[in-house]
Amino acid sequence: MLRVQAERVVHYPKVKARIEQHLRETLGRQRLLDGCIDSLGGKSSGFKGAVGKAMAFGRGACDALRPDEVIRGAISTYAFGNRQVATYTLLVAAAKTVGDMETLRVCEQFLREEKAMTAWMLQHLPELTEEFLLRDAADFDAKG
Repeated sequence: MLRVQAERVVHYPKVKARIEQHLRETLGRQRLLDGCIDSLGGKSSGFKGAVGKAMAFGRGACDALRPDEVIRGAISTYAFGNRQVATYTLLVAAAKTVGDMETLRVCEQFLREEKAMTAWMLQHLPELTEEFLLRDAADFDAKG
């Protein structure tokens, strides 16, 4: 979803830059999480990852077909970010409970990153909405 947004958001440089930053953070997480899972003797689910990627791509593709693509993308990023906050909160609690300090450290980092992204998006939604509406009213390409 972030990858599609980063490619399509052209007219909103602040949003594009923040999405690209969060995409880099998110891609870095995969390696760290895989390391935590491996250290515990588990395996990450390739099938679940593929399904998740397909769903996120589908969401991004659907948003791209709409004239308010940038607004829908921002809402999706905010909503999915809050789901991630909940997931990492759960993982932090689980790691504390079982005494897995490395997973705890990694998940606390991810939790901070997700909280920062969702806070940023919420803070900038009014500005983005105003910019979108002004571009749309002036017959500029407001979509992305």
